[in-house]
Amino acid sequence: MGKKSKVATYKANRAPDEAKVRSLHGGGWDPLNSGLSDRRDQSYVKNVRPRSEGQKSLMEAIAANNLVMAIGPAGTGKTYLAVTAAVEAFEAGKVDRIILSRPAIEAGEKIGFLPGDLQDKMAPYLRPLYDALNDRMGLKRLKQHIDSGEIEIAPIGYMRGRTLNNAFVVIDEAQNCTYGQLKMIVSRLGWNSTMIITGDPGQSDLLDGISGLSDMAAKLATVPGIAVENLRETDIVRHPLVAKMLEVI
Repeated sequence: MGKKSKVATYKANRAPDEAKVRSLHGGGWDPLNSGLSDRRDQSYVKNVRPRSEGQKSLMEAIAANNLVMAIGPAGTGKTYLAVTAAVEAFEAGKVDRIILSRPAIEAGEKIGFLPGDLQDKMAPYLRPLYDALNDRMGLKRLKQHIDSGEIEIAPIGYMRGRTLNNAFVVIDEAQNCTYGQLKMIVSRLGWNSTMIITGDPGQSDLLDGISGLSDMAAKLATVPGIAVENLRETDIVRHPLVAKMLEVI
């Protein structure tokens, strides 16, 4: 028999590791595997730099304040920069854990009942956070930190009654939170912790007048030690058409 090809050898060596990752959630969609290729894992982003004045201002605000609200349209990098700051603080030993949370609100569609346990049901809603973490840490390290509890990704409801000490907290898609939910969230901030709240008031999936993001931002903007950063269409870093479309729709 001839020698095994390099591709066959590579697949044979990789199979055990892939099986372990697939077993994390007992089948179904796995946020630590599905759609995240080995190539992406190997070339995760190490350094992130601002690509607009608004992003630069946001990064400076995060470095100088314990509570920051990042308000702006889709594609301005709010979530990505918040997760980046969280990972950098964690790796520098400034905090003991990262806590990422967002509300589980369907974006105008009815997806019905999802199979599996709570983690399986929440996975599709939390996928953007997994994607951002994977870009910053790589799949293997991300899995290790989630297994150890150093990184927690959970729905907003899991924040109630907790005091978040020595943590970097990112609350994403906060335009889908009521004022009462946001009041509960900001009061979770503990000692030696930083909290970043991101959202776009123009893309709330709640009924008109229910979202509390704009009201909360207006009130907290007057509090010393809290920064409210407003990003604009000029800060959008997706396809140039995104900024043009958002100007007219």
